[in-house]
Amino acid sequence: MKQCTVRETETDGITIMTELEEYYNKFNEEKRLNSRYGQVEFRTSMQYIHKYLDIVEAAGISKESIQILDIGAGTGRYSVALAEEGYSVTAVELVRYNLGILKKKGSCVRAMQGDARKLSKLEEEQFDITLLFGPLYHLFTFEDKLQALTEAKRVTKKGGVILTAYCMNEYGVITYAFKEGHIQECMEADRLTEAFHCVSGEKDLYDYVRLEDIDALNLAAGLQRIQIISPDGPANYIRPTLNAMDDDTFELFMKYHLSTCERQDLIGAGAHTVDILRKPV
Repeated sequence: MKQCTVRETETDGITIMTELEEYYNKFNEEKRLNSRYGQVEFRTSMQYIHKYLDIVEAAGISKESIQILDIGAGTGRYSVALAEEGYSVTAVELVRYNLGILKKKGSCVRAMQGDARKLSKLEEEQFDITLLFGPLYHLFTFEDKLQALTEAKRVTKKGGVILTAYCMNEYGVITYAFKEGHIQECMEADRLTEAFHCVSGEKDLYDYVRLEDIDALNLAAGLQRIQIISPDGPANYIRPTLNAMDDDTFELFMKYHLSTCERQDLIGAGAHTVDILRKPV
């Protein structure tokens, strides 16, 4: 499968919008992360980002000197929040619509358009912490994913931390194929293998992986896993239940989730996984 829905093209001077851009021009990522199920993902991810920022600060680097890179920053939900805390943040986003929203927020984030697979505007070993939270959702081949991961490694300092997010296979199979009733058409169209591994194509926009796929990428990129977590756990499966909770009950759910998000028997079952990696010294 080739990955081809992430670039805009020009024909006779006319810009043609890609399917990915059309999707994000309509999809409100900010609203998603502010929803109850999105808050689970956001708050969990931020907790682990802060965990490793605290380690950097404990090594004697001041908050103002810590360099954070957010690749695939979207509308800046993470970038702006971290910049407001006093960190130096650079954001790279492919979709111009998202980038425009980010810039209108008036934060001190250094924002630029760019492709995760070619961060040519950024020098080697610049960043203490690198976030790769969106691009790997939309890259379909192993080679493209590896290129994005390798670029993140290149611009991260030796000993620095890279947090990468993936869409997980089993969530896609359970929700789209079985819960929403598309299993027969998926099997007939070869969108699922005999082992029920998703096969994503150009029109699907999202790609889905299993833990063994992530492990293979890390091995090829020469990156060392520190830990791997489920940032949303069961949240996406129980959206109506979360929305019906009062605030106290929701906070108890957050406490439950944060106490279980590192459990290896649950990793990969949620909609997303965050793999936390270290660049070798």
